[in-house]
Amino acid sequence: MLKSNVGWSTNVDSYSQGKESAASAVVDLMQTKVAFLFTSVDCDVEKVLEGAKSELGTAPIIGCTSSAGIIVPDGFISSDNGFTGILALGDPELNVGVASSERGEDPRETGRKVAIEAMKMAGREDAPSYFYMVASPAEEEFYIKGIEDVIGRVPVFGGSAADNTVEGKWSIYTNDKVFSDGVAVAFFYTDKKMANVYTGAYHETTNSGVITKIKGHRTLVEIDGVPALKRYSAWTGKKMKDLEGNNLLVSTITAPLGVKDRLGDLIAIRHPMFGNEDGSMNIGANLAVNTAVIQMEATVDELIDSTGKTLKETNKMLGEEAGAYLLVHCGGRRLGIGDRIDEVAKQLKKEAKGVPFIAVFTFGEYGVKDHGANTTGGLMLSFTAFAK
Repeated sequence: MLKSNVGWSTNVDSYSQGKESAASAVVDLMQTKVAFLFTSVDCDVEKVLEGAKSELGTAPIIGCTSSAGIIVPDGFISSDNGFTGILALGDPELNVGVASSERGEDPRETGRKVAIEAMKMAGREDAPSYFYMVASPAEEEFYIKGIEDVIGRVPVFGGSAADNTVEGKWSIYTNDKVFSDGVAVAFFYTDKKMANVYTGAYHETTNSGVITKIKGHRTLVEIDGVPALKRYSAWTGKKMKDLEGNNLLVSTITAPLGVKDRLGDLIAIRHPMFGNEDGSMNIGANLAVNTAVIQMEATVDELIDSTGKTLKETNKMLGEEAGAYLLVHCGGRRLGIGDRIDEVAKQLKKEAKGVPFIAVFTFGEYGVKDHGANTTGGLMLSFTAFAK
């Protein structure tokens, strides 16, 4: 039987935050098989880890910094001292291998490296049942490709490290490593079911076009031969000057872009994040020329309500009693929700029905839908339930 606990702290001291969170998270766990740890950029991350390890011992730890807070059954947790939260899983039938690495020269090769190391840490030579990934917000798709080079197409869930203000102050960490640019994975070996619902929960509008020019992997230059910012401005009725620079990130939270997978089962959200002087947009995930891009929409009310609906859908997909939930929620969505984030906390608590959970706010989310490909997006939810 899988057992889990959640612990959290906003102690003024970073070491104490880690220690207090871990002490609560391991209560009644015979052996902690993995600890998901999420903390604040306002904390001394290395001290948080030291405090956590004083209670967790050698149990595998994996996690990242979360944008502005976390959500646990006690509600939305944030403070001037930062915050730390831990979801610990214990199950005699569960084996977890954790590995991490800084980026290196080639992110795809780094993905291969961490996959091999994670299998080694689990004492296995075969592919896991599923895996959790956390990476820096830049090259997540290439890390996934590298991992799949080793283990094949195994379902992924997780999200990218975040900070409070999109300044690059985020951290990724495992037991003995802390870094800002790279990837970490947890490979799960178990016969028990996992269910993941990966969604943007936005509506399609009638505004769509073909990507005709990109720069690199993540700069959208033209849609239908027109500067992307100009086309988006015409679609939404927003003034060009209001979409320039960092204004674009906030302006697009309720009206982002989306790309469909090959069968139309999933719309992966593409978050426009910076409006450039030449009319191009920096986007938070990879793009491809000659594919359609759709303008999506959702109200703040819908962003809030989607969290409870998505957790309910996750439970339905699992089809049996859950033992724990790891809920990855985009930090941009949280920014759009603003002071109403407590409404999200209430919905998650209601749908969790007493099962321990932790929600982290990320700058990129990963998942899969209907036997499609593992993929990444922004402004999305990746909600995971572990069977008891």
